[in-house]
This record gives sequence, structure tokens and C-alpha cells, in this order.
Amino acid sequence: MSENMIRGRVWRFGDDISTDLLSPGQFALDPLEVRMRHVLESINPSFAQDVKPGDVVVAGANFGCGSSRETAAENLKALGVACVAAGSLSRIFMRNAIAVGLPILICPGIGDAFAEGDPIEIDLAAGTATNTATGTTCTGEALPEEMRRILAAGGILEVLRLDGGTRPG
Repeated sequence: MSENMIRGRVWRFGDDISTDLLSPGQFALDPLEVRMRHVLESINPSFAQDVKPGDVVVAGANFGCGSSRETAAENLKALGVACVAAGSLSRIFMRNAIAVGLPILICPGIGDAFAEGDPIEIDLAAGTATNTATGTTCTGEALPEEMRRILAAGGILEVLRLDGGTRPG
């Protein structure tokens, strides 16, 4: 499988999933192991316990809205989420996701094409998400090559390290 292809199981959410839901403020300064146990708990209390590495979060419009908390993307990546595919993403969340190496796909209408637990195949280079159970394909925005390069490296710090720009902390 190409690094541009992601296959997984869908966790479906609606519109306006904020960074407060992804990284609740009362845990924002806690270690990652604590923060990740509380991801999305106010709308799906079992998500953090039951999400499996390789699963995909599918949502409606305005995913990642709210504050500029980088921990929102970090928490999803730490849980093993393979990609966030949403009708639209907040720009700050999108930048934070790419920076930490969490793939994203903007795909209008994707929330209507998937149900919880559906199998999904995402092609980041083509900008498509296919429900492999129904054969329905949604076409969104292909990720630019530079963003895919950052994701393939594991995030911006790894790109900087590989390019000789800095040493990760």
C-alpha cells in the first residue's frame, strides 16, 4: 500500500467538532497519556478506549474549530487515528495536523457517505474517500505534494531534522 493510501474503519461525527472536544481544557497541560484518554469523551465516551490504530475520523463541516490547541491533533495521532476526513477543517487544526504528521482530507459531503464502522479507503494524492462497503466515492481536495512529504516523514520536526534544520527535542 502506498503512503498516500489509508484504509481503516470509520468513526463518524457531525459538524463543529471543536478543539475543546478533541483536547478538553482541564487536561490540556497534562501528559499525553492523560490527554488522549479524554478525546471526544463529551460526545462519545467510549471513543478513546475503543478507537484502534488505523481507524479514520469522518466528520461534517468545521472540524477542529475553536482554539489553536496543537494538542487536539497530537491526541488523535497518539490514539492511532490514521486520518481525519471532514467536510471542512479549520485552518489552524489543518496546519497542526500536518505539523504533527496526522493526515487530513477535506471532502465536502463525506459525512453523508459513511456510517459508523464502515470501511474506508482514502487516497491523499487523489483527494478521494471510498466507502468500500457501498462503493461510494467522495472527491475532495488532493493534498499538495509538500504536505504529503511532511506526512510521510512523520511531521514537520522530522522534515527539519532530515533537512538538517534542527534536532528534535
